[in-house]
Amino acid sequence: MKNHIRVILLLSGLMLGISAPAHALTNDEAKLIVGPFYDFLSGKISANEVKKVFSPDWKNYASNTYSNTLDETVGYVSGVMRANVPDLEWTMMQVYVSDDKIIVRGKANGTPKSSTFLGIPMSGKSFEIMSIDIHTVKDGKISESYHIEDWAGAMRQLSQN
Repeated sequence: MKNHIRVILLLSGLMLGISAPAHALTNDEAKLIVGPFYDFLSGKISANEVKKVFSPDWKNYASNTYSNTLDETVGYVSGVMRANVPDLEWTMMQVYVSDDKIIVRGKANGTPKSSTFLGIPMSGKSFEIMSIDIHTVKDGKISESYHIEDWAGAMRQLSQN
């Protein structure tokens, strides 16, 4: 009886045009897709190399109301972040997959070298923060990313006596 119900549900879904995803991503496949982004953030690969993993119309959301384009994000990381924190290292600590989403709990650490970073005068101190990223994947490329980082925690660490 259970097999009959499964067949009926499957046929009903097909008649309604509902289809299951062709292939669910494994964690290893997810890491291969998003890994170059974290390598780029860490200065291990170039802007041209990282652009290959993104859809050309990728949107990067750091808030609910504003997104950056691929060129804006790559330019900011290559210019501002690399100048301020040349030893920035971004590590994927955990990776989860849910449908077309890749969720990454990351860790960023570095030592600012500019005269001020996040409004804090340079002191030679380092920071280590957590990040949470949710990447949507379409056709094997990252099409949008939502992210949050604990920059307030970095400010506390850099300003402590």
